[in-house]
Amino acid sequence: MITDSEFVPLMNDKEVLNATMNLKREFLTSEMDFIELGDDDFVALVFLAPTVGIALANGTISLYEQLILNNKARKLSRGSYFLKRDPLLKGLRFLIENFDSWEDKFYSLVKVVMHSSLKRNSLVYKTLKSEDSLSGDLRIDMLNAPYVFIKFLSFIFLEEEDDLMNDRIISKVEHKKILEIGKKLDIAEIPLFKIFWDTFEVRSEN
Repeated sequence: MITDSEFVPLMNDKEVLNATMNLKREFLTSEMDFIELGDDDFVALVFLAPTVGIALANGTISLYEQLILNNKARKLSRGSYFLKRDPLLKGLRFLIENFDSWEDKFYSLVKVVMHSSLKRNSLVYKTLKSEDSLSGDLRIDMLNAPYVFIKFLSFIFLEEEDDLMNDRIISKVEHKKILEIGKKLDIAEIPLFKIFWDTFEVRSEN
């Protein structure tokens, strides 16, 4: 699962930095005061958006889903998580309450960050998009895939990184939401993502 220290090299890209600062300025002028929200915490908040989207797919966020969000926030907070007034958790509460207004804007920035990193090596990116990159064994393909792509995949769509190798059962609306987010991140057509999405077992509605 991606950590705060792994975001540092990603933010060195000029396109990523500009997109981040533009969105942060827009976010800071919203109805709530986020003056204490640093650049690192803002990026962390943006990357929590897909998890919020999947959690809200069923209409409300359960206590268990809130714990997952809190755990991910802790991994990204650079220590501020344990402050009495953690700005990241404050921002997360606001995001959950106003998700419709910010969902697509946050996904757009996640897309910029993800693809900026992947495209730095054109050969690796071309291979990732090729059907020939698959061996037919998901576990082997996960091990052979670009490190950063697997990091993004696990953080965005799963509770824990080792869940990539385990069976997962989710609801029909959550399954649909994962594909929707994949399309918005422009990774839905990547062969490895398609196989990853197909490995989810959809829970019976009965």
